[in-house]
Amino acid sequence: MTAAQRPTLEAVARQAGVSRATVSRVVNGSTTVAEPIQEAVRRAVAELGYVPNLAARSLVTQRTDSIALVLPEVATRVFSDDQVFPGLIRGAAQELEAADKQLVLMLAGSPAGHDRVTRYTTGRHVDGVLFASLHGEDPLPGRLARLGIPVVCSGRPLDAADVPYIDVDHIGGVAAATRYLISNGRRRIATIAGPQDMVAGIERLAGYRDTVVAAGLPQMIEYGDFTRESGTTAMRRLLAAYPDLDAVFAASDLMAHAALRTLHEAGRRVPEDVAVIGFDDIETAAYTEPPLTTVRQPIVELGRKMTRLLLALADGAEVERAVVLPTELVIRQSA
Repeated sequence: MTAAQRPTLEAVARQAGVSRATVSRVVNGSTTVAEPIQEAVRRAVAELGYVPNLAARSLVTQRTDSIALVLPEVATRVFSDDQVFPGLIRGAAQELEAADKQLVLMLAGSPAGHDRVTRYTTGRHVDGVLFASLHGEDPLPGRLARLGIPVVCSGRPLDAADVPYIDVDHIGGVAAATRYLISNGRRRIATIAGPQDMVAGIERLAGYRDTVVAAGLPQMIEYGDFTRESGTTAMRRLLAAYPDLDAVFAASDLMAHAALRTLHEAGRRVPEDVAVIGFDDIETAAYTEPPLTTVRQPIVELGRKMTRLLLALADGAEVERAVVLPTELVIRQSA
């Protein structure tokens, strides 16, 4: 069927025996039209196969019915075996599907990608923007918010922009994990910290530091970027620098997976010689050898709550500016 052959509002109006304006109100979700008339319009829409012209409707409603999820990461990172990003996307998509809205996934892992996202979002092609995995003092969330575009972030923006955010209790989760290690007699507890240009990396390291210092234990720190590769490098460095370490907290499950493998290669038994705890509780955490003790963050629920908050903000509602979700220590055989 060509554009010229597609049923029009006028054709639906004639079929239903009502005015064009009445059809427009029903199609756009108005509740001021009597139910029998709404039913007549819906029946005519179904019989004719009418599909609303979204571009024309957007001109009237000033809405696109689309929400962008911006991830300042490269594609190889987003679509790797890191299950955090898919969980976040799944949560956002579920919430938007229930609201009959579309998710637009945008990657901004390079300067060109960042510029492209800036042009697209400031061009009002979406009704709001979700940000996750922010690095450094990214000015884009604050800039969009100042332009009147609804914005919600996963994690506290490091540039202190007045943007609503939802996060998890990184510090409390890591403190619980570290205290658990101490309660089991571990005294040489190392950490593979995450990147220090991200709030998750900063706060997970703070949770470790606060707890070992309070217990009078030494700090033994190496850094990674949440990936397996960085976990392998960091674990090798820790073993070289602190051969008598008896526990490791890794700031992501992928880095913890790498630590398990590296310890095995070095002839260290887990947990007999070295206990290992991760963070995230991705699906594969239960299937490592041995199964990984980890801090569970509710990643799908985080995506859902971020989206729910953004939709409320887009509707002009007053929303909470900072929401922190609890974490949970999941004890398995690695610690």
